[in-house]
Amino acid sequence: MIVIRRALASALSLAGLAAFAAFAPVHLAGEAMAQSATAALVAKPVSLPDMALGPTKAPVTITEYASMSCPHCAAFAENVFPMLRSKYIDTGKVRFVFREFPIDIKAAASMLSRCMANDDAGKFFGAIDTLFKQQDRLMTDTKDTLKLIGKQGGLSEQAVETCAKDQTLLDKLSADQKFAYEVLKVDATPTFFINGERLKGAMSFEELDEKIKSLLKNQ
Repeated sequence: MIVIRRALASALSLAGLAAFAAFAPVHLAGEAMAQSATAALVAKPVSLPDMALGPTKAPVTITEYASMSCPHCAAFAENVFPMLRSKYIDTGKVRFVFREFPIDIKAAASMLSRCMANDDAGKFFGAIDTLFKQQDRLMTDTKDTLKLIGKQGGLSEQAVETCAKDQTLLDKLSADQKFAYEVLKVDATPTFFINGERLKGAMSFEELDEKIKSLLKNQ
């Protein structure tokens, strides 16, 4: 009886392994297809043109959804992004896309960065870097801080006020945010998409480095 039970258990175990082996490739293929579909959705800007650094044909694309009032986003910009840019973006291995996902009334900060940049990616990333560094002041004294940062970027006070009241720009920001929330399931900042894979929350450079290395290895 013991021998029969062992044989039966062994047979069931082997059957289970065979079923898993048959299921695993299908499951993994399904995941890969879903990630590829997400990557295609993320790749297309909705209303506003993408602000990006790095070559369009880089093997790895990182898209960050961030809010100018998000402390974790500011920490990423200050502590992680410079290393990411030096090692991977400036060397052509990564394309980095920044997309606004304002989570409160500070949407005017995202609007200002667009107005300061005037579709120039270099100016845009310079603007958001300054805004993140002034985040505390931006939260407590929004209007004057925006005027100060705008002036540093070559905008008059009137131009800053006009930018903050630009309903067309606000509508486009809102449309992009709605798409990110409803279609891409972005509901917190920062949220990253790395070649289509969604990763929520703050990421250290070490975590990003490991992820990028694994993707480059498979190229």
